[in-house]
Amino acid sequence: MLDFIMDERAARKDIAVRVYSSGAKLDPESSLGPVNDVILFKPDLVLLISPNAALPGPTLCRETLHEANIPVVSIGDMPSKKAFYKKNSEGKQIKETLDMQGFILIPFDPMLGARKEILDPTEMTLFNANAIHMLSATGVTRFIQLEIDKIIQAIKKLDVYTLPAITMKPEHAIDAAGFSNSYAASKAYAALVIGQTVASITTKACFVEKEPDRYIRMAMAGHEMMRAAADLADQAREIEKSNDSVLKTSHNQRGEVKLIT
Repeated sequence: MLDFIMDERAARKDIAVRVYSSGAKLDPESSLGPVNDVILFKPDLVLLISPNAALPGPTLCRETLHEANIPVVSIGDMPSKKAFYKKNSEGKQIKETLDMQGFILIPFDPMLGARKEILDPTEMTLFNANAIHMLSATGVTRFIQLEIDKIIQAIKKLDVYTLPAITMKPEHAIDAAGFSNSYAASKAYAALVIGQTVASITTKACFVEKEPDRYIRMAMAGHEMMRAAADLADQAREIEKSNDSVLKTSHNQRGEVKLIT
């Protein structure tokens, strides 16, 4: 949804956006065609979305765009960290990225419980709807919007800019959300922590646990937690609505952000 986040009313005249997809598979074969199409478009900036940027397909995309000298910001979940941090000889995590490439990692955006016993198309879309609801109402969406807006404005002005290298914390989202009520902020914080915890449960259910009775229960629990997180985030927003204090960060035609409460 990044294209809509950056141009929510399809009214901006300062940018042109294109969307390219490898589909559900993240292998090199699926990625090569779209990334070559991206290069032909000659963009000033690429936002590369992947649930795991360390996989071969996203890695191919980053390396290919690097060779084409195109700036890239990768946006993904915590497994993506392996793509941007390497261990040194002392076993410490050291940031390591290609030139003109940055990242925003979102630990509250968990993988779903991809076990055939529970995951059909309906359950998949329900999980993602709850995730989007939670990420939007808690401020994650706005944080990404504002970070990318900084880069776009710098490119337009031909200013020197630094691409983000951020692993989000709950505070990043809460601050961007602009809550005026402490109870709303607390509920949003709780939703983010739950979302982050879901990742550890569903990852274990999908890749570690081998006993069906256990991994089915764990995967279903992760989905129930995601629904609870969305509900808490919704409660936070309803508090702000009842106080008539919901913050809006709309783009005008020039791409400038106007704060409205």
